[in-house]
Amino acid sequence: MIDEVVSSGRPRVLVVGGKLKHVRKARELGLDVVHVQYPDEYDRGHWPYVDQALLLDYGDIDRLLPLVRALHAAYPFQAAVSLSELGLLPTARINEALGLRGESVETVELLLDKWRMRRHLAARDISPVASAVGRSGQDIREFVKAHGLPIIVKPVRESGSLGVFRIRDQADVDVVAERYRSLDDVQWTLGDLAFADSFHEFLMEEFLDGPEISVETLSFDGRHVIVAVTDKEVGGAGFVEIGHSQPSGLSAETLGEVRRLVTDFLDAVGLRNGPGHTEVKLTSRGPRIIESHNRIGGDRINELAEIAYGVDMEHYALGAGFGLVEPLTASPEPQGGAAVRFITPEPGRVVEVTGVDAVRADPAYVDLQLDVKPGDEVPPLTWNEDKVGHVIARGATAAEAIANGKRLAAAIHVRTEPMP
Repeated sequence: MIDEVVSSGRPRVLVVGGKLKHVRKARELGLDVVHVQYPDEYDRGHWPYVDQALLLDYGDIDRLLPLVRALHAAYPFQAAVSLSELGLLPTARINEALGLRGESVETVELLLDKWRMRRHLAARDISPVASAVGRSGQDIREFVKAHGLPIIVKPVRESGSLGVFRIRDQADVDVVAERYRSLDDVQWTLGDLAFADSFHEFLMEEFLDGPEISVETLSFDGRHVIVAVTDKEVGGAGFVEIGHSQPSGLSAETLGEVRRLVTDFLDAVGLRNGPGHTEVKLTSRGPRIIESHNRIGGDRINELAEIAYGVDMEHYALGAGFGLVEPLTASPEPQGGAAVRFITPEPGRVVEVTGVDAVRADPAYVDLQLDVKPGDEVPPLTWNEDKVGHVIARGATAAEAIANGKRLAAAIHVRTEPMP
């Protein structure tokens, strides 16, 4: 069996975590696939695309690395790749341990650790933002005294708008400190959190005014290409994203400032190859980096880029390092507009869901995902995982796609009743 697999002559990739579509796309590119995945995330649907699988909690690095070494000895692969947040650091450690190509552990750590990133940027005079680490209400009060209100309190690590709070006045200080500490008592499931100690301390930052965008990039041996700039809409009690669109409606001047900042940022953190998803606030003092990730943005941003620009960033992330996808030489031109709108019904128990068939029959419809049915519970909107579905719409322009997305999302009626 080993001889048969090795003699296939195809390059082999180790895919850490991610979704079924990622191993399917790797196979479609002509790669043999070794897949590292949580046991409950792997099923027979993976079988046509996966040659070997290693099923475990891949966040346990000490357990993961010896097993990957053994697997590599039997079925050598040329690189490890991950398109999921939880797989980024394990992937970097695998590539480093086996001497394979890939982003350095140092770069990945800089992107995962927001406090470390802030200090790194400050030392290079890039995107200055007042920040500090705290563990108590007193730490928050001292930061407020030094920098004024409002401020942001959020995890030093983690993503998905989890545990992000705005403090507007002094009365919020103790409330937010207590709410943040209470996150440590939640029964998180495997895969919810990247780090077990996520809520032992928090990052305090000055509040950045202005709208938020994200910048989607692909890097080729240190040359950064901006694929798209995504306009965002946020909602809920925190900073949960409820809508995205491409191409951006920003002025050419602002887009130029954003491009320069993000390119300088990616150089500063040492990103060399693969995708990047960098969140930026357009403040009254100019654009500022919020955070960044060496992966493709979530919330269906890749699908928007496919519609608006004809670029599948996942193909590049999986295949560019093997020479299977031709590197981009310049930012692509938009081919139309694309928007995703998230479905956020009132919290409670779902009584009825209607409108699905009409939405799917609409000419502007691209995709619909709805994760609730009658009897399910809709939680309050506090982080990205609380959203219960989405609709993706197209249009001749971004404005038309946004209008279509809002119209289609409004046509999905998820009626809830209060929980007893």
